[in-house]
Amino acid sequence: MALSETIPGVILAGGLSSRMGQDKARIRLGGLSLIDRAARRLRPQVSALAVNANGPVLFEEGGELPVFADLDASRSGPLGGVLAALDHARRFHPEASHVATVPTDSPFFPVDLVARLAEAVDRPERIAAARSVSGPHPVFALWPVALMDDLAAWLTGGGALRVRSYLERHQAREVAFPAVETPRGAFDPFFNINTPDDLDAAENWLWILER
Repeated sequence: MALSETIPGVILAGGLSSRMGQDKARIRLGGLSLIDRAARRLRPQVSALAVNANGPVLFEEGGELPVFADLDASRSGPLGGVLAALDHARRFHPEASHVATVPTDSPFFPVDLVARLAEAVDRPERIAAARSVSGPHPVFALWPVALMDDLAAWLTGGGALRVRSYLERHQAREVAFPAVETPRGAFDPFFNINTPDDLDAAENWLWILER
């Protein structure tokens, strides 16, 4: 069985979204919430799907998904969500060696994301993360369940909350994803929605990409 067939996926939806002024997961793009778009895109790539969120999550299609909060209330950023995802996998998916994570605010991420990241995993404790023309995307990654205790110690011991710092500590492998060619030019599939202007741009790209 291929590694990618035993990898559960987790959508990280625990951020505060201060620049958007509202919960990103509930923002609608093309009539569908970003949390539902992330679920629709990730579900076919993983063996099971869940959501990390520190509040209620509303799904508009595809039924409910398991939702779990960070393990503590210290607001450890994305790494806190990753730690919760590893804990969830350890308890509910004991066969899994890795967990795939994606954020809610990049609705066009590649449909072969997990399979390509899995190809870069050469040992049980290898982290694999995405990169594109715009740079690294460390939250789009495969995280070894075996590193759960290490990550917990990193966070409680005052380690940097910056995801890339933890990836560098473990010599994570980066997987390069190409731009998508469109009639309007090259498009980065990891386009990120951080502001209302970004949302407007995403609406324009959605029309082009789904033609």
